[in-house]
Amino acid sequence: MRTWGPLTAVCLGTFMLLLDVTIAVVALPDMARALHASLSDLQWVIDGYALALAALLLGVGAAADILGRRRVHVAGVVLFAVASLLCGLASGPGMLVAARGLQGVGAAAMFATTLPLLGSVYHGRQRSAALGVWGAVSGGAAAVGPVLGGVLTEGPGWRWIFFVNLPVSVASVWLTLRVVPESRGPRGAGSRPWATIDWAGTVAFAGFAGAMTYAVVRAGTDGWTSAVTAGSFGLAALALLCFVLVERRAVHPLLDLSLLRKPAFVGVMLGALAFNGAAFGVIPYLSLWMQTVLGMSPVRAGLTLLPLTGASVVVAILAGKLLHGVPARLTIGGGLLLIGSGAFCQAVLDAGTGWTVLVPGLVLVGIGTGFVSPAIAGAALAAVPAERAGMAGGAVNTVRQLGYALGVTLFGAVLTSRIQETLPHDAAHTLAGGGAEALRGTLSEHTVRAAFASGLNAASVAAGVTGAVAGALVLVLVRTRRPAPGAGPTGVLPPMSPGRTDSVEITVSKLTEP
Repeated sequence: MRTWGPLTAVCLGTFMLLLDVTIAVVALPDMARALHASLSDLQWVIDGYALALAALLLGVGAAADILGRRRVHVAGVVLFAVASLLCGLASGPGMLVAARGLQGVGAAAMFATTLPLLGSVYHGRQRSAALGVWGAVSGGAAAVGPVLGGVLTEGPGWRWIFFVNLPVSVASVWLTLRVVPESRGPRGAGSRPWATIDWAGTVAFAGFAGAMTYAVVRAGTDGWTSAVTAGSFGLAALALLCFVLVERRAVHPLLDLSLLRKPAFVGVMLGALAFNGAAFGVIPYLSLWMQTVLGMSPVRAGLTLLPLTGASVVVAILAGKLLHGVPARLTIGGGLLLIGSGAFCQAVLDAGTGWTVLVPGLVLVGIGTGFVSPAIAGAALAAVPAERAGMAGGAVNTVRQLGYALGVTLFGAVLTSRIQETLPHDAAHTLAGGGAEALRGTLSEHTVRAAFASGLNAASVAAGVTGAVAGALVLVLVRTRRPAPGAGPTGVLPPMSPGRTDSVEITVSKLTEP
């Protein structure tokens, strides 16, 4: 128990929080029908979780240094469980979205403390073994999410994708309190430890992320030039300006802005921002298309995503073992180009095609994900001084989640705009939101299929452009030193920095989650 107990406790929490990134995707049509949810509601069901996780990750990690990492981790699991219960009991889309945001807060507390807790317990060979298991669990959560979501949705109902978290949460809390020792960071000492937390930066960044996502969601509903959309973009710009001003004056900033003068770091951050959006941002709409237009069951819709997740896991394992001497700019830039190519390959739908035409594109996206995921955090660490390794690792995880949230909203707006070229405004939003059945009485089956296929093609092209542009930027900007003998794929073995979400993806080869 002393050897495996802490790892089991941490992995239970990690499995839950990463599972909930993808498990809801195949349940979206059933949620829409049960709660009378619109397209924007469904987008917020996905984005509310990812945004809260991204916005609070660094701030919660700093607070955990002071309060105690085990204490914050347990509090996060409890909050996650309560939010999961509220999600399952939701009587309307507003309650579900709010509960998903609360889930994201709990997930941030769990994710921010996961690696520091493992680093405080395991050392040497045990740490390497623990990180390998943790990586396998992380990749497994991403792979099993859509399938498990389909099984639960088709069986007891979509609400059980949230209820299933409750017994796992109880086991995680009990085991954590029993076998995981408390630990704190160096900033936990002193007379005024709370003064070292950049609360203003945390609030400003959360305001920027939320306003930017809201602006893109409104653009899909009201248009890019509407007053609400323009005002939301303006608010996002103001919040970003406040964040920059705060970080320039903060004693312990969330992000040292001087790092942005390093082209390699900027390239990695741009790659991380585009990665999750380009690879996974269209998947919710593929799920809606397969279930509401093609009539597939939730389980079958989940199984159709296995080419992507399976390819990503296999390639990540092989890349971690075989690409020790390959520069990160090639694995990350090349991987993003493959993701972009895979997205382009999916833009081949018409009124008569089925899901099988997506397989080549999904495989390419999975291969690209397998190259990018193990290397991207290590490249960020290689691009900054050693004392900023924790900050770099946390920043990569933050922008990955933000990129996923923005990708879902942006590609949803593109999909809806393209459908509106064929159908009236209200009908287009109904169709994009999973309401194909309601339109079949007034529109022909060919029209419904052709309109949704056209929208998906446009969204896939947008994802392809995102991946291709990001890949080109990484190839140009990221110039890191060649790996030292015995190092990981990017040449850097990251420290387990206190209070930061230092990613160890360069030593773990199975991270495929969004």
